[in-house]
Amino acid sequence: MVMEKLGDSLQGALKKLIGAGRIDERTVNEVVKDIQRALLQADVNVKLVMGMSQRIKERAMKEDPPAGMNPREHVIRIVYQELMEIIGKGAEIQLKPQIIMMVGLQGSGKTTSTAKLARYFQRKGLKAGVVAADTFRPGAYHQLKTLCEKLNVAFYGEENNPDAVEITRNGLKALEKYDVKIVDTAGRHALESELIDEMERINAVAKPNHKFMVLDAGIGQQASQQAHAFNDSVGITGVIITKLDGTAKGGGALSAVSETKAPIAFIGVGETPEDFEKFEADRFISRLLGMGDLKSLMEKAEETLSEEDVNVEALMQGRFTLKDMYKQLEAMNKMGPLKQIMSMLPMGLGGMGGVKLSDEMFQATSDKMKNYKIIMDSMTEDEMADPKLIGGSRIKRISRGSGCSPEEVRELLKYHKTMQTALKGFRGGKFNIQKMMKKKLGM
Repeated sequence: MVMEKLGDSLQGALKKLIGAGRIDERTVNEVVKDIQRALLQADVNVKLVMGMSQRIKERAMKEDPPAGMNPREHVIRIVYQELMEIIGKGAEIQLKPQIIMMVGLQGSGKTTSTAKLARYFQRKGLKAGVVAADTFRPGAYHQLKTLCEKLNVAFYGEENNPDAVEITRNGLKALEKYDVKIVDTAGRHALESELIDEMERINAVAKPNHKFMVLDAGIGQQASQQAHAFNDSVGITGVIITKLDGTAKGGGALSAVSETKAPIAFIGVGETPEDFEKFEADRFISRLLGMGDLKSLMEKAEETLSEEDVNVEALMQGRFTLKDMYKQLEAMNKMGPLKQIMSMLPMGLGGMGGVKLSDEMFQATSDKMKNYKIIMDSMTEDEMADPKLIGGSRIKRISRGSGCSPEEVRELLKYHKTMQTALKGFRGGKFNIQKMMKKKLGM
């Protein structure tokens, strides 16, 4: 999950608000103190936190709730809006031909982010090419080349040429027919005059539409100094924050963005090329506050799944065989880690949405899903189509074939029956999925 510790702390503060008997000054002060503590522990700039705290208190006590909204919902709305003010709206990323220049200090994840960014545009249907203009770090050329080959992204580099400006000029010419051209520039351990000079000369040659600075989420308060220096040098149009998954604090990087007014463009939330998201402030804050992110979940499904992966129409009609369940498990695997998917579900919506599971529990759940697939691989086509055929003798045969115990086979059949019952409930009008999703998304 994105910034898991901060999210847990903020959700804890809001739960205290929801559980309060009445919303008075004392309750608001307690909740604000919890929010302050959470943000400061996440390395958010002290001035920003104190300013936000004061505004929440004043608005909560002075503003009247909008029509149809109770006092608790009103305070939660204020918290949401004030967090949005700190982070900003996010950079405007257009799906059209453009040149992008990547800058950042060594170790920030710049080269990896360059390949991930190319993959992002590739997934959106644009032809992307990458220019390896980092001639300072040994191995940068080979790292980027390898990443691009894995992703089938066009790559240009000159391994033995030390002139980054010349490589940039040649690379942009070689990739002229590509829609999106991304130039990976050199980083240093610190922002030196030599690096600034090189960046400015590459900027003059490339004339990029965007200049993205890459920041490591764990950098803390140093992020502000870096952001200002890069912005003064080449004029940053957007920030990419890497390593925002798991335990990363990230507040320093977020507050640096707020200070320079350079919007966040993308965030890295994992190791794979798919774990790279266009930053949407409203979705980000929604996830932090436990409200889920159904839009991102739907987009992820659209990008990674085909109609063959999940037959939604058949599921809604109640036809849910073991074969359908097998496809569903494979589809979830395509979409990414289970923990990441579940973090996009709002509290109280569907299964584990909002339920806090430990890493061990998530791993156990993932292992169980893998086991289920192994068991189903030992079934016949008839059994997959009609699980009612599976009696005691078949359970023994499937158990021997899969290397799993008879109890695990029975557990799988029970899980299938539970899923089937739930889907019948959806079909029978017990839940109106479309209506529920529209309400959650404000559509």
